[in-house]
Amino acid sequence: MDKQLPEDNRPLYTFQFALLCLSSLLFSASFNMIIPELPNYLTALGGAEHKGLIIALFTLTAGISRPFSGRLTDKWGRVPVMAIGSIVCVVCGFLYPILSSIAGFFMLRLVHGFSTGFKPTATSAYVADIVPSKRWGEALGMHGLCFSIGGAIGPAIGSYVASDYGLNSMFYCSSGFAFLSIIIVLNMKETLNTSQRFSANMLKISRRDIIEVRVIPAAIVTLLSYTGYGVILTLIPDWSEHLEIQNKGLFFTAFTLASIGIRLLSGKVADRYGRIVVMKVGLVIIALSIFYIGFTHSVFHLLVGACLYGIGTGIFSPAVNAWTIDLSLPQYRGKAVATMYIALEMGIGAGALFAGYIYHDVLFRIPYIMYGNAIIIFLAFIYIIYWDWKNKKTDNLL
Repeated sequence: MDKQLPEDNRPLYTFQFALLCLSSLLFSASFNMIIPELPNYLTALGGAEHKGLIIALFTLTAGISRPFSGRLTDKWGRVPVMAIGSIVCVVCGFLYPILSSIAGFFMLRLVHGFSTGFKPTATSAYVADIVPSKRWGEALGMHGLCFSIGGAIGPAIGSYVASDYGLNSMFYCSSGFAFLSIIIVLNMKETLNTSQRFSANMLKISRRDIIEVRVIPAAIVTLLSYTGYGVILTLIPDWSEHLEIQNKGLFFTAFTLASIGIRLLSGKVADRYGRIVVMKVGLVIIALSIFYIGFTHSVFHLLVGACLYGIGTGIFSPAVNAWTIDLSLPQYRGKAVATMYIALEMGIGAGALFAGYIYHDVLFRIPYIMYGNAIIIFLAFIYIIYWDWKNKKTDNLL
């Protein structure tokens, strides 16, 4: 961290920030690359009825690992924790072709989840360390944009490689992207000034280490809103195949590209006009997009729904991330970010389980699952209105 400049005068677009964004782009491309092909892969293994577990198991270990990654981020350092997340992706990519049974596949999904349990937690804390607080929304929007670019190119590349060169090549390609992410991370400067040498005691977690109570409002909103992503990850590959879309990554590419253009702008708006108003707008668009996708019976309308979902998440995500940091104390940023991500993983996992349990490979149920999920997401909008009203009422009393 540049110690010569006052905190509020530090530049945003530095070489450190550029490296961080590039590393996250490659990391995002790595684990998103394989997602569109996994439902058919599981079907080929004989586990079609368990498609909901593809995402649910991944998010389970991601959520479980958050308290550990948050504690390690605050004590050991941001850089080693980011590196661990990418290393997990490298290892898993090489093991998918080897552990080719249903049990082996699900075990790998559990292990793979540790990647997103570690890297995003430390990355968000790193951003808060190197960026002025008054520009957190803009910075997180720009970083999210790069993460989204990875999420856009990953599925498209993965489906192309799987189609032309086979699934094993796709898994190896995923490992290659993660390896490049590690190389970048290991050349970045540590920003935790009080970093300690790693010890086993850092892995001892108490109840106080699991949840940062100050950010519970952000966690509730995150949990409810990200159920939609779990539903989409579980159902859209099959729905795309039903609509005869050859590249199952097309939906994911469309919604991610749509989010790219809005993320930086929404971050700046959140910095200027507040996180709450921006989150409200984002949540309404997300809920409407999920509802709209339920009506789609053509490729065109599915891609319109994907773009609407991308716009909604592009508006919502930077604002809720910045809100989380706003609510936390500097010394607990790692734990605060981990709390928010625990809620995110719970939301994605719950959405995936909800979708997989009801769907059960019956295509006509997909629209009704989408309608139900849109209602759940709208509850997050209602909660924000309530929280904002209650918070303003308390301020007036004081």
